[in-house]
Amino acid sequence: MTNRRVLTLLLAALAILSACVAREQLVAKSAAVPAGIDLSGQWQLHVDSQDTVKRISDAEIKAAGGGEKLIPKSGRRSKGSSSKGTLVHVFLETGMSLKVTQTDFGLFISFDRAIVEEYGFGEKRSISVGPILADRVSGWQGNRYVIETLDEDGAKLSETYRLHDNGSQLIRTIIIVYRDARLIDLQQVFDRA
Repeated sequence: MTNRRVLTLLLAALAILSACVAREQLVAKSAAVPAGIDLSGQWQLHVDSQDTVKRISDAEIKAAGGGEKLIPKSGRRSKGSSSKGTLVHVFLETGMSLKVTQTDFGLFISFDRAIVEEYGFGEKRSISVGPILADRVSGWQGNRYVIETLDEDGAKLSETYRLHDNGSQLIRTIIIVYRDARLIDLQQVFDRA
């Protein structure tokens, strides 16, 4: 068997295997609120965390292809110039202030008094922004509220909220993973206002 034939068979086998790999499925989180945990309150982004808003905004622009030229000088696109963006970025909200309202069944988070997100405890559902679809789960893991969003391409947004310093601070962790690469990995600290 020639080297070329062996290589062709190996590539065909890899293509078949990659087609068989199932997309990740999100695991539902607990709907049971831990005793004594209430994330409700008015929260202001701590001075040391204010750069995170810009970092998130920059990542969203990059994901949308904002850093690319609309018409390359050569008149055609090179292989390396295609957008490496992920759709899951459209589901990420942030702001300098948060208003969190916790009910018996879910959380309502208002970002800068402009955008309100609703999360049901123990939810597992499909969500959309325009034509962009994703799967979402949210609920409790220990004393943390966890929200995971998975887009159709397999990019995953994970957010956690937890109280710190006897409830005087709210810690938000944001991670976006795509093809084993962490596109965003940051922590925001909010002080109770």
